[in-house]
Amino acid sequence: MNIPFEDRLSLPAVAAPMFLISGPQLVIECCKNGVVGTFPALNQRTTEGFEEWVIKIKEALSTFEEETGKKAAPFGVNLIVHPTNPRVMPDLEICVKHQVPLIITSLGAVSDLVSAVHSYGGLVYHDIIKKRHAEKAAEAGVDGLILVAAGAGGHAGALSPLALVNEIKSFFDKTILLSGCISTGRDIASVLQMGADLAYMGTRFINVKESMADPKYQEMIINSRAEDIVYTAAVSGVNANFLRPSLEAMGITEELWGQSKKIDFGSELDAAKAEAEAWKTIWSAGQGVTSIADVKPTAALIDQLKKEFKVALEEQHNNYKKYC
Repeated sequence: MNIPFEDRLSLPAVAAPMFLISGPQLVIECCKNGVVGTFPALNQRTTEGFEEWVIKIKEALSTFEEETGKKAAPFGVNLIVHPTNPRVMPDLEICVKHQVPLIITSLGAVSDLVSAVHSYGGLVYHDIIKKRHAEKAAEAGVDGLILVAAGAGGHAGALSPLALVNEIKSFFDKTILLSGCISTGRDIASVLQMGADLAYMGTRFINVKESMADPKYQEMIINSRAEDIVYTAAVSGVNANFLRPSLEAMGITEELWGQSKKIDFGSELDAAKAEAEAWKTIWSAGQGVTSIADVKPTAALIDQLKKEFKVALEEQHNNYKKYC
């Protein structure tokens, strides 16, 4: 496995940064229990508020390590690297100031940003949905690629995870993370079998007590199945997966799902406010909803995932002995 911080993990997994969902409590609980916790910088309305969150997370994890003698998993911050996001540089400066261990970039990979993070020993992982994006990110010097395959929540791609992993591994030899319908410990084991290093899990972590999700959002996930996930650009101009009931509740019918519009976070509003308007009541989720039936504390979920992961690995070992 190609994971620089492997000794800090109890599972080869990252809780993905989810817009309007991931906050300090979720990040802290993930890291304390051996899973990388992350959040989008834009989940805080201002750079000042963002810095407060970073400090809160760092202090909580430092206290945890002092009191338990255990090492917490690293935490990460998602930066939207797009010209319409005026907070890229101010938020990056906060990340450098506090030496955030992991930076996850979206909608653009910039070599100067990578250099800034590398200056203090941080890592940069970039999310991609196709080979062309991956090649540009690799040229920018990123340390890992997040392969957002078909069925993932949020801004998902349309390629099979099997095809995407094989294609990227043909030219990229650093850390590979795989996203798309990963909700169980068995799914995490499958990620390793496909050749990736880390599972990148979003939707499953919406349904934990420490997430900032509306309880009605969590209930909709429990009541949904894979066929209730709609892939459309009609919401924000970029293709993403959404829960069908939340689309219909806002009057977005099947006739409108095929529409698209140019990505635009708003010329007058900042990126956080404009994007929030689109995503506040139209809820995103991946096809992995079919495996989610509850809302539980993050620690309990990770414990469950670890047990499922262990069973899956044991079954793989038995199959190896049977056929090899």
